[in-house]
Amino acid sequence: MSPTAHDDLLRTLAPQVVGLLTRRWGDFDAAEDAVQEALIAAFAQWPEQGVPDNPRGWLIQVASRRMTEQVRGEQARRRREDRVVREDDRRTAPPADAEDPAARDDTLTLLFLCCHPALTRASAVALTLRSVGGLTTGEIARAFLVPETTMGQRISRAKQRITSSGLPFALPEPAERAARLTEVLDVLYLVFNEGYATGAGPELQRVELAREAIRLARELHRLLPEDSEVAGLLALMLLTDARSAARTGPDGELVPLAEQDRGRWDAARIAEGIALVTAALPRGPVGPYQVQAAIAAVHDEAPSAEETDWPQILALYGVLGRLSAGPLVALNRTVALAMVHGPDAGLEALDALAEDPRLAGGHRLAAVRAHLLERAGQREAAAVQYRTAAARTASLPERHYLALRAARLTGGG
Repeated sequence: MSPTAHDDLLRTLAPQVVGLLTRRWGDFDAAEDAVQEALIAAFAQWPEQGVPDNPRGWLIQVASRRMTEQVRGEQARRRREDRVVREDDRRTAPPADAEDPAARDDTLTLLFLCCHPALTRASAVALTLRSVGGLTTGEIARAFLVPETTMGQRISRAKQRITSSGLPFALPEPAERAARLTEVLDVLYLVFNEGYATGAGPELQRVELAREAIRLARELHRLLPEDSEVAGLLALMLLTDARSAARTGPDGELVPLAEQDRGRWDAARIAEGIALVTAALPRGPVGPYQVQAAIAAVHDEAPSAEETDWPQILALYGVLGRLSAGPLVALNRTVALAMVHGPDAGLEALDALAEDPRLAGGHRLAAVRAHLLERAGQREAAAVQYRTAAARTASLPERHYLALRAARLTGGG
């Protein structure tokens, strides 16, 4: 089995084992730590020794042993002494071929737990990647460009908050589930976006994060196959990620959508994404992820940038604005408006967004204004806006691209 296959198997099994131990021992914090140690052991041993006949049972055995060692420790005894006395017969490690008696898969429960509204988005993202994704604290810290100790503290605080809340390890009641599922989808999309379009640093993309978000979205779709928004999110990720290889040039420079070599797009992912959103939309109810996936599908189906069906995209952004109003949706709709009715119409709409404090000071508003001014033939004004956008972005590839656009407009590149 290849290293990638090892990784995929372990990432899939991790939440199942965390869930099983949490139900069995009643301690999410300790169970998550124990499974992390088991995963580290598996990453070290399986490539050399081979995958066990029952990999899930192997992880359960190793993680349970870690749990037992913690219970026997002085600090664990103080915290669990009464419980250990009452339930000592349940504290033994299962054999290597052990399976949960009910063969339950707790991935969905764990996702809901990690994405609880009581947590900040940053904490929910980190905890989801560690507990559900099976990434180590070091891997998550490197992905988000923070020290490992900082990320460790963030994850630790998140786990403590969940433990102190007294939340049962169970799926939320149906009345609460819809709102909580929205939080889960938003967290997974945040992970994907940080991988696909990294917000800061020298890299345009962090492939491992985008890949992990897609894997988790696939798992969620497997668990909730009839939920149209889950299908919509997976479709959106696939249709967007399909362009990943064409987004950078030979030297890692950013290549905008209109200039990408569409022959490098992943046709299989596009076909899968289109099939998902096509099946999801008629089922309803229609949600923002399905509409975003439909927009992505229109882009991906166009043979060239010039043949893009911008009127359809503009109409879809109108629908999206009614479902999920926000500054970025309005900004993207402005681009579509300009592509249909001309740059002057776009600039006029952009003026109405300029006072939105959520856009003020960011680079996106200036970048869109620069693009529209360039299309309107106002080269000097466009160069000023490109330089403004370049100064405001924390992404080095974006900064280089925007600065180069400004230089070309003023004869400097």
